Amino acid sequence: MNKQFTVKYKFGGEVITSNEKENNLYRLDVVEKDNRYTVTLTPKQPFEMIDFYVEFPYGFKKDDKFFGAGYQSWTKSKEWTENEVMPSVIKLANISEMTKNIARKTSDEWMIKYSGKKGEFHSHCYTYVRNGENVKLWGSLSEKTGYTYFKVKMKENRFYFCKDLAGKIVDSELQIFDIVYFEGTYDEVFDNYFGMWKMPETRNGMMSGYTSWYNYFQDINEEIILRDLDALDPYKDQVNIFQIDDGYETFIGDWLDPNPAKFPKGMKYIADEIHKKGYKAGIWLAPFNCQKISRMAKEHPDWLIKHENGKPMVGCIAWGGAYTFDIYNEEVRAYLKKVFDVVLNEWGYDMVKLDFLYSQCIKPRHGKSRGEIMCDAMALLRECVGEKLILGCGVPLGPAFGKVDYCRIGSDVDLVFEPVPVKSTVNREIVSVQTAIKNTIFRRGLNGRVFGNDPDVFYLRNALKEVDGDRKSKKKLKITWEQRVLWADLCRNLGTIIFTSDNAANYDEKQSAELMKTYSAPTVKVLDAIYEGDNLVKLTCEENGKKFEHLINWNTGENSKKDI
Repeated sequence: MNKQFTVKYKFGGEVITSNEKENNLYRLDVVEKDNRYTVTLTPKQPFEMIDFYVEFPYGFKKDDKFFGAGYQSWTKSKEWTENEVMPSVIKLANISEMTKNIARKTSDEWMIKYSGKKGEFHSHCYTYVRNGENVKLWGSLSEKTGYTYFKVKMKENRFYFCKDLAGKIVDSELQIFDIVYFEGTYDEVFDNYFGMWKMPETRNGMMSGYTSWYNYFQDINEEIILRDLDALDPYKDQVNIFQIDDGYETFIGDWLDPNPAKFPKGMKYIADEIHKKGYKAGIWLAPFNCQKISRMAKEHPDWLIKHENGKPMVGCIAWGGAYTFDIYNEEVRAYLKKVFDVVLNEWGYDMVKLDFLYSQCIKPRHGKSRGEIMCDAMALLRECVGEKLILGCGVPLGPAFGKVDYCRIGSDVDLVFEPVPVKSTVNREIVSVQTAIKNTIFRRGLNGRVFGNDPDVFYLRNALKEVDGDRKSKKKLKITWEQRVLWADLCRNLGTIIFTSDNAANYDEKQSAELMKTYSAPTVKVLDAIYEGDNLVKLTCEENGKKFEHLINWNTGENSKKDI
């Protein structure tokens, strides 16, 4: 197959674009054998890379579906048809510089230009083209030198292998691509692809339990947590994890300073109480981030990633904007190791949910590409956590393969079924149960192969603002009972770690029965997922040796099942 190379680099202060396999600066060695394609660059003298891609013809068929794997765990992932458009969140957010800056933080638009044209899509780390039951998959076997992504122009019959290498100083041999190709059924190609990653054996058994976030958000305290812990007693035979989310710390970044007003007995006391129930204790951290008002930011400004002008860079938009620790600072690494040692060994937590991890790689630095930095960051986290469990969140997925035990694979569900329009304009995440349903279905190939999928939280509590003593929830749950049951069902059958954030003491008989069902071991296997129209997806499923079709309208939550 005729492949055209494009190498973009910087040398002597000049940006150069070349289509040569060899010149006075580098030599490319290409090996294409069986189902594997590798490209290695050997420099003749040091220089800075910017971009690299290979373009070749591909005969798309009218009914082909191209899978676009989103950049990070929150990013929308779906199968695209040739007449659809992948929208640019930056263009949608073109209200002000502030909204555009917000949009940039979670998206990949600092790396990839969105054309806004029909049939032009991209996918991170792996992709496939599906026509009926036939699936053709391409996937990278390593992201250690930079992010691999795949682009297509379906109407022009063009396919691209691409590598983000911005900021990479090449002074030794550099493997740019190690890409494999498989064709077969959905399960066959994913088994073959991830079988070649040679990842550590997964430790991601089924986990069912509770997280505090989507009822109380940051408004948690010792009383609320212990009350909700006790509320699970009727279901304790089916519960094995209880997680504390954001809100226990005094400020983001000051991870060893629990808020004394909220948790007067400290976080070890909470972990001990969870263990008394027989559950694993989980706790949330955003390990790379610190609020502007945090003690860490004030005492250690030299720890922070900076702009070229020397000012600290805001790595994520939460908490009014938060800075990011630079993991290449040895004092930062020592601090993170201390944090995890205290949280896991002194306090006694069994699992850490690690959030906003993408912030570590929003800027190339130290002669490393963004993807290379993210791989280094995930290796550091795995080293710090050791044998205990990691639930990844807000993380680019390729670098997370083999490094986390569980991982979010979709957007935040928030408390709504349909996306809130204004949020959709400034965030690639597009929070809603609707978006989470799409990601849970179309990222199912990851589940159990590289980590246990975390679809995010299901709810069974009443849709009205719930009263807990003299406290009312700040937000209204805007999801019908039918939508709640559908989402709980999908979490159970397509996820491996499943959480509710409800105070189960408020459940009626119907809600209790549904919780028992959701917490029980899944009995349904999804064999296939096919579009039946713009808003409909048909799942072909098997349960107890019998097959059935589950037709879901993800715009409304309406669904039906029939035997086949």
